Amino acid sequence: MKFVCNQSDISTNLSLVSRAVPSRPTHPILANVLLTADAQTGQVSLTAFDLSLGIRTSFLAVVETGGEITLPAKLLNDIISRMPQGELAIDDEGETPLGATITSTSGKYQVRGMGVEEFPELPVIENGEAIHLPVEALTEGLRGSLFATSADETKQILSGLHLSIEQETLEFAATDGHRLAVVQTINENAPIEADTAQLEVTLPAKALRELERMLGMLNDGAVLSLHCDRGQVVFEWENHRLTSRTLEGQYPAYRQLIPRQFEIQVSLERKFLLSAIERIAVLADQKNNIVKFTLDSANQELALSVDAQDIGSGRESMPAQISGDSIDIAFNIKYLVDGLKALPSSDIQMQINTPTSPVILTPLGGVKMTYLIMPVQIRT
Repeated sequence: MKFVCNQSDISTNLSLVSRAVPSRPTHPILANVLLTADAQTGQVSLTAFDLSLGIRTSFLAVVETGGEITLPAKLLNDIISRMPQGELAIDDEGETPLGATITSTSGKYQVRGMGVEEFPELPVIENGEAIHLPVEALTEGLRGSLFATSADETKQILSGLHLSIEQETLEFAATDGHRLAVVQTINENAPIEADTAQLEVTLPAKALRELERMLGMLNDGAVLSLHCDRGQVVFEWENHRLTSRTLEGQYPAYRQLIPRQFEIQVSLERKFLLSAIERIAVLADQKNNIVKFTLDSANQELALSVDAQDIGSGRESMPAQISGDSIDIAFNIKYLVDGLKALPSSDIQMQINTPTSPVILTPLGGVKMTYLIMPVQIRT
């Protein structure tokens, strides 16, 4: 194998696929990236796979001799990313057995590799038709829900995001047991003859974070295809492919958790509230990280307060449109800030029943998003 390419092309693609290289590989070959050069198409593809998440990208190069080899991903990335802009050549027919020589305008490096026969193949799904999804709708859904997944790997199903694809909508749901984020976006690419429920699947948050990162490089209007079968899902677009296993188990019936009626409605400016919370959070007791909301219906005012024992206390107030009775209610600051940052509008609505029942935050206009947060009981 021998090819000549632009340093920025291979460096950019190496950075992408390296996200699928495990930090502690269970087998040495998994620490490598697979390079495949095709002389007929002039394409070089890079593949990394940790047996759960797989990423493949490709770019154009001058391929003198086709072939394939696996090389240590981190070492290769570290070397190539530091090389000067311009052309570089990779040749595995040189002095290093089962390795490659990387040549740039400034120097020459030899890297030992491993045989391709040990490298696991990415899953291929041949059954069923592809579902076409607009990148913009997918990105909006991931941005508004991924943050609410659980970081606790022992709660396996909650460490994933639940994706439901229906005739004209995509629904994204994520919960860690303390809060719930649900986003609905429009699937403009839905075929008219499609079934009402096309797909319902739970995917690891790690894989979807990588997907979100990669989709961020695309222009609006782009479309990707999704294939799902036998515990695997494949996303494909342009010269990229991301594969992931699905999570087994029954995802919680999250729609039943969202109250249908509310006693108190509050409308206010999102950034104003977020800024006040971030200021007052400095004084939050590190043991509980709690902020108290006092809703004054008579004066149409929301007051935030924190009382951190042995440290100090703080209070912020702001105007708010409040319908319903006055109420005191408390929240975990982290959960509140996460939700406010994800809500995609300048004004939001807060819906409340009691100081101990679920509270709903929704944007006023824009993407249809529901953020449910459980209040914290106020100790008197």
